Amino acid sequence: MPTPHRPSAPPAGRVDAIVLGTSAGGVEALTHLLPTLPHDFRPALLIVVHLPRHLPSLLVEVFSVRCRLPVHEAADKQPIQPGTVYFAPPNHHLLVDRDARGPSLALSADAPVHFSRPAIDVLFESAAAGYGKRLGGVILTGANADGALGLQAVKRRGGVTLVQEPSTARAPTMPQAALAAGEVDFVLPLEQMPAVLRAWGDGGAI
Repeated sequence: MPTPHRPSAPPAGRVDAIVLGTSAGGVEALTHLLPTLPHDFRPALLIVVHLPRHLPSLLVEVFSVRCRLPVHEAADKQPIQPGTVYFAPPNHHLLVDRDARGPSLALSADAPVHFSRPAIDVLFESAAAGYGKRLGGVILTGANADGALGLQAVKRRGGVTLVQEPSTARAPTMPQAALAAGEVDFVLPLEQMPAVLRAWGDGGAI
């Protein structure tokens, strides 16, 4: 069993939101992760999955029947609610805005990043600016380096980070790139991740 990497200093207080990025093998990985989260899980979950731009996303339909949390496709200017899963829509970047009323979602048709739109880095960097130390960042299986710089942004703003153990990923390139960037607190197989996410939401020790 892989040995988990542990942070030198645990996150201070509860995490309000978790950003998660994945590509090849990601839907399968998410089916092992999201349904394990309890109905009273408090952080919002903002998720980018690399999918073909020209096809409709069925992620909401797939996960609504499997999850105990509400699942939505993200909409522009939508307020971010606790304990809710938001998937980036096809062919749009997903970002986090924050103003006096609180955090909300934003969609962008800007150029692809890492040949991807939505891009993981775009979401992670905007969420890091919006949430600071109250953010968790997660990278799962994937076939390119998208997310590595975004995970750096999460960590450098005081957030906490988690990466799937590459040897357990269907496509190890994405978690390997995140590890190479050197801003990772935990490296775990999928089956050990739910306990970490629940601890982030509760603000407890891991």
